[in-house]
Amino acid sequence: MNYFYILLALVAAYLLGSIPTALWVGRRFFGLADIREHGSGNAGATNTFRVLGPKAGSAVLLVDALKGFVAAYFLPAWLVAQGAIAPEHELYFKLACGVLAIVGHIFPVFAQFRGGKGVATVLGMMLGVAPATVGVCMLVFIVMLLLFRYVSLASMTAGLTFALLQLLPQFRPAQPFMIYVGFVLAALLIYTHRANIERLRSGTESRVPLFGRK
Repeated sequence: MNYFYILLALVAAYLLGSIPTALWVGRRFFGLADIREHGSGNAGATNTFRVLGPKAGSAVLLVDALKGFVAAYFLPAWLVAQGAIAPEHELYFKLACGVLAIVGHIFPVFAQFRGGKGVATVLGMMLGVAPATVGVCMLVFIVMLLLFRYVSLASMTAGLTFALLQLLPQFRPAQPFMIYVGFVLAALLIYTHRANIERLRSGTESRVPLFGRK
């Protein structure tokens, strides 16, 4: 193993996740000093949709997902290409780089360690690590959103679905360690949505208007 390259990739994964997309889009294109001072106070795609509209929200969602995908897919592939790690160890580094990108998104060094909730970056990581599960998780997200119109509830349910799918024979990973990572990610999403959970319990959580419904 080449430990210098490994350390470089791990640091790069965290820094990549730390890119505060919502803050930069708000400042550059809307003259908004800090999107965290508006809406839900979150620097993620959902609050960007709420505060700045669908175009800005879609851009933030795409970039935040790309952060997770690039970290989980391309950085470990680069390590293998450089001979820094053996190919059979690539999955472990996919998980490590993906998780570090998510941590960077939630606790970004470029934004006073106050970032988003990690949903889009988790999605990107899933695409890089376990793409077969992504379609099912997105379907669960859409169904939950249509039924209840809570983005937070849909996001947590999709995250838990990702973890549970690893237990099924059709989706069971070659490395059982990935099952534990799936449940850690689900727990992390629940943790970052703890304020939303309190609002759901009190009935004050904001609903997404769909098809003209308020």
